[in-house]
Order: sequence, then C-alpha cells, then structure tokens
Amino acid sequence: MHYSTRLSDILANGNRTELTKAWDTTKAAEDFAPLPSGEYVAHVVSGELFTARQNHTPGYKLTFKVIEGQHASRQFWHDVWLTPAALPMAKRDLAKLGVTTLEQLEQPLPQGIRCKVKLALRKDDAGAEYNHVRTFEVVGIDKPEVDPFAPVDAPAPASPDGEAGPAVAVAQDDGGTVGDGAEGTGPLPEVPKDGIPI
Repeated sequence: MHYSTRLSDILANGNRTELTKAWDTTKAAEDFAPLPSGEYVAHVVSGELFTARQNHTPGYKLTFKVIEGQHASRQFWHDVWLTPAALPMAKRDLAKLGVTTLEQLEQPLPQGIRCKVKLALRKDDAGAEYNHVRTFEVVGIDKPEVDPFAPVDAPAPASPDGEAGPAVAVAQDDGGTVGDGAEGTGPLPEVPKDGIPI
C-alpha cells in the first residue's frame, strides 16, 4: 500500500493554519496572453546559449523586458539560431548588441541595452498564439540600477584575456548622440566586459 505525503510532513513547524488562511484569501494568478502586435521599448535582460528541445538545434535566446507603457515589466524572447542557414540573420542581430565572435556568446551582455522592438503575433500548428520579434534596433544604453548591497568602490573583475566586452552598436544622429533626444540619451558610454558603463 502506498502512503501519500501529507501537508504536515512538508510544512515547517506545522504552519498549516497560516497556509490555510493564505490559500483561502489568495486569488489565482491569471495566465499571461502574448503581448499585442506593435512596437515596444525594452531592455535586453539577458542572452543565453540553449538547444531546442525537439531537434537539439543550437541557439542563443535573448530575453527582453518592456520598460514603457501599459505592458511595462512584461517579458518576451527572441531566439537566434546558430545553424549555417541561419547565420546571416544571427550575425545581423547579434552585431546590434556588439557580439561579433562566438566566444562573446559565452559572456554576459552589457546591462541596460535599450531597444525598439517590433513584435508580431503568430500561431503554432496547434493554434496557440505566441510573440515573434520581427526586428529590433538598439537606441541607447541606460545606466544600470545601483545594487544597494554592492561593495562600495569595488574593483571591476579582470577578464582572463584582458579584452573589453562587446561594444554595442547604436544608431547615432548627426549630433553624435544616441537615440532621438529622449531622456537618458546622450553620447554612448564605453561599456566594459562587466556591462557597467564608465
């Protein structure tokens, strides 16, 4: 006979009463639908190497986080495929972020990369809708938020090869400033490997 695990077995100090109160007063979270088609201003939060589940195709997944408008804080993703057929598009997209070598794919991206992203809605074979990044452009670098727990005046970690990290490609106007004059624009700061503008 199989005995199932009871709540009292997994709750520290037998806090079933507290869990019951929280359960009874908590509203279930809603499922997030895909974002509507349109243009969004978003930060590149991260870039990570991955392989597709079904056919193990190698890729690089970019995570974007919306920073303006009613959908602020929502995230969406863009898969850059690392196959011979897809390399022209991969090199185009990655160069916008300053990634020009395969070795840079193993390093963190600089923080605060602000982009204008054109997002579309697509349907898979089962009819489920999902977001697809049609195109994006880097429009600036925002100063990363200060970590209140970071050491004061801590030296930046040195890279093993002593080289600088990716230099983000940003469209500039005739005045040599980044973006379109919105707040947070100006001359592009140097971005070392640790991603903190200097």
